[in-house]
Amino acid sequence: MSLVLDPAAQDLLFREARTANTFTDEPVTDEQVQAIYDLVKFGPTAFNQTPLRITLVRSTEARERLVAHMAEGNQPKTASAPLVAILSADNEFHEELPTLFPAFPQAKDVFFGERSAREGSATLNAALQAAYFIVGVRAAGLAAGPMTGFDAEGIRKEFLDDDHTPLIVVNIGKPGENASYPRSPRLAFDEVVTTV
Repeated sequence: MSLVLDPAAQDLLFREARTANTFTDEPVTDEQVQAIYDLVKFGPTAFNQTPLRITLVRSTEARERLVAHMAEGNQPKTASAPLVAILSADNEFHEELPTLFPAFPQAKDVFFGERSAREGSATLNAALQAAYFIVGVRAAGLAAGPMTGFDAEGIRKEFLDDDHTPLIVVNIGKPGENASYPRSPRLAFDEVVTTV
């Protein structure tokens, strides 16, 4: 059985898509980011909790502050990307549950009354949403350069608050010259999938 999704779309989203390390100067517009969000917001999360929060870093001053918290190897690409997004988990997502999960509004208190329960769930589900976000960037015809090499506490203090956990910093734009490394190997189907 073949996939229903058009092969060109499969290539755009997965087979030909690559992590970009360099970018052109072409800007990423607010309209493009809005279109990306309007697509990926429909990806599933537990209890529809949608804990991902996106901080767009556009100004020169904010970019300099962010670069200071990036690992040395990530600094040049973060400094030169047309747009950078800080993806974080909102540990107080439960406040929105009565609206987001009207089938069981009590979930806010029944399952997520304790901060430790919220933090674990927020991290897992925001990471899932971050993956949707990367695929959405690709669907917009752009390249994403997701990175976890940064000072998380520094970014939290600089851009967020104690209720948000930074997960991934994503450089976004049209890929530049020599943007990607050669494709690395992937595990085969039978190395990953077990039937019981």
